[in-house]
Amino acid sequence: MKKVLALALAVCLALTVCSAFAEEVTLKIAHIGPLTGGAALYGVATSRGAQIAVEEINAAGGKFRIELIDEDDQHVPEISKNAYQEAKNQGAQMIVGTTTSDPCIAVGEDAFVDRVFMLTPSASSVKVTAGKDNVYQMCFTDPAQGETAANYIADKALGTKIAVITNVSDPYSTGIRDAFLDTAEARGLEIVSETEFNEGDADFTVQVNDAKNAGADLVFLPIYYGPASMIIQTAKNIGFEPAFFGVDGMDGILAIPEFDVSLAEGVMLLCPFAASSPDERTQKFVSAYQAKFNDTPIQFAADSYDCVYALVAAADAAGITDGMSAAECCDKLIAAMQQLEFTGLTGTSTWDASGAVTKLPKVYKIENGAYVEQ
Repeated sequence: MKKVLALALAVCLALTVCSAFAEEVTLKIAHIGPLTGGAALYGVATSRGAQIAVEEINAAGGKFRIELIDEDDQHVPEISKNAYQEAKNQGAQMIVGTTTSDPCIAVGEDAFVDRVFMLTPSASSVKVTAGKDNVYQMCFTDPAQGETAANYIADKALGTKIAVITNVSDPYSTGIRDAFLDTAEARGLEIVSETEFNEGDADFTVQVNDAKNAGADLVFLPIYYGPASMIIQTAKNIGFEPAFFGVDGMDGILAIPEFDVSLAEGVMLLCPFAASSPDERTQKFVSAYQAKFNDTPIQFAADSYDCVYALVAAADAAGITDGMSAAECCDKLIAAMQQLEFTGLTGTSTWDASGAVTKLPKVYKIENGAYVEQ
């Protein structure tokens, strides 16, 4: 018995010594997103989500140590390309980003040539991954959101006459709209008003009046939270009270300064994450986020948090070793991601060669200033 115990102790000691001298792998991960400018709410959220994940991974003291490189692209494609070059100059091996679609399309073109792997938390246009085998998405694609929204509205009989208001200068918005309209037609939904606006517009009287005059009882908003809040306010001003149904870009509407959140009561939207969820992992993340930033995380923060953990899981599966170049990592990560089943804050995700994610969408309704899963 003593010999067996001695042998066991010797083995444990050997394993401890080997572990102590095991190679630590440093991963240099760049986050690129709008930390300033009109879309800063999104980029700040993705930056913060990545920071929380990195701090947790480094504190755990496992195989990987993460160095986070944080770059501001101001939601401008040309600036995003410069931010990408700066991240490369700092030795980035892989990218969480970019946060928004147009910059991600631009950066993806350069990263494809350079062979740098990208996992975007929130750039959902199909153009983000088209023709680029190295760009993957954590978020739902635009067509998936449009199809899901139309099917949900039809299945739940939420509206009989539907208006659609689109940001025609945004591929995110038009991509969702196109899929929504195709599915709505197939499901027999009556579209009574289709209007558009351009980026930067601040007066939505024409669009809202068109929906009202057409007798719409539901307005579908495939847009971001800023113009959505103004549309909802305009509807209130003219006494128009339809149901509103939005997409993940509307997440953040409750955090807009000086916006009367009571106007968003009853708004429904597609979103993979809600800070109010009782899920234990979610509440741990929310607590850490609130403690560090004195703020409540939105979906974009959760997506980015998941991106960091997914990249580490893929790096582990791919056998990434210390000091590998971005190009050396790229093909290994591509292969690993297609075999990965990753469960994070935003659901269980898998990927195919297209880079698009497969996971179940969720529908939330704003009730008493909080998201309630439907």
